[in-house]
Amino acid sequence: MRVAGEPNAKHCSGCRRDLPLEAFARDKNRRDGLQVRCRQCVAEYSAAHYRRRREAVGKPVRESVDVPAGHKLCRTCGEVKPHSAWHRNATASDGLSTRCKACRAVQGRQGHLKRQYGITETERDDLIAAQGGVCCICLAAAPVHVDHCHETGRVRGVLCFSCNAALGQFKDRPDVIRRAAAYVEGIAWKPTLVAPGVYQLPS
Repeated sequence: MRVAGEPNAKHCSGCRRDLPLEAFARDKNRRDGLQVRCRQCVAEYSAAHYRRRREAVGKPVRESVDVPAGHKLCRTCGEVKPHSAWHRNATASDGLSTRCKACRAVQGRQGHLKRQYGITETERDDLIAAQGGVCCICLAAAPVHVDHCHETGRVRGVLCFSCNAALGQFKDRPDVIRRAAAYVEGIAWKPTLVAPGVYQLPS
């Protein structure tokens, strides 16, 4: 329930304190849309329940870490970071995501590589190493874009931004790319009109 005369406060059924609404996580099943216990009480209860459950099945229990106010421990990287390093999550007991922004970004890249190209970061790094650490077309710029065949899905290599964009502009057509190379080398590739709207390219 909310405290009479204080529209922005609510009574916590756990610690029996009157706290601001921001101290409670959301619960759409409640009349006021908030949980009956504050985030701190929910977190403490969850920690105690976790410990009992792990001990009951003989599994090791992660020891609690002393985290200063305004900070949180990321279980993925093991670092204690300020709340600004986390995305918001209104359904979590502390209102923050379970992983810090940096770890979420890393896992996001890993997921993208697996979904889009079917490879891991290690396999991508192995490709870059096999290319000598440079784009396998221009042999100069840093390779940052995984290139693959849009028909078969086969990964061909890792290209720099410019070379990857160039392949896209040429629509991955080898015949067009060969004519472009010949054009740059000074070879005239002028088509011959053989019928209305029909051109014959030199062999």
